[in-house]
Amino acid sequence: MAAVLSDLRAIDGALYAAVAATPTPALDRALRRLSHTADHSKISLAVAAGLSLLPGRPRRAAAAGVASVALASAAANLFGKRVVRRRRPDREKAQVAVDRHVPMPESASFPSGHTASATAFATAVGVALPPAAAPLGALALAVGYSRVHTGVHYPGDVAAGALLGFTAAAATLTAVRAWPRPR
Repeated sequence: MAAVLSDLRAIDGALYAAVAATPTPALDRALRRLSHTADHSKISLAVAAGLSLLPGRPRRAAAAGVASVALASAAANLFGKRVVRRRRPDREKAQVAVDRHVPMPESASFPSGHTASATAFATAVGVALPPAAAPLGALALAVGYSRVHTGVHYPGDVAAGALLGFTAAAATLTAVRAWPRPR
């Protein structure tokens, strides 16, 4: 098992280094802004606020999305990061372009809380309101990638965050379905 984990860390580091070494000046500013804008689930909460203005399914989708974000964020930040305690990448050593930098969080790297929350929101809202699934899913993917692009997460952190987000959404949707619906 130790050999497998070592190999996975090597792949993770190589993917991180490949992203860092790929010049993308046309994308750097947009991905830096996206990563920063996703702090504290601001994008998801703004979308939820807009959906909550509409009655019926959109409002229920917004509630499920926000509940999923709360669960995913708590699981990532209060549990995952404290248990695993993975160090953040050394973006200077990897030579991540300075134009990509966002402030380096002080918390542990694993799992990505940004990705967990964005994925949880996209999944819960997408299930409850199918027309929103594709655009929110694409946004969650972009948020996850932006965390690697800006140098603050390894790809494995993002993959784990996405899995955590799917799990949080599934748990939330299961709980919501068990609640009686108002008439």
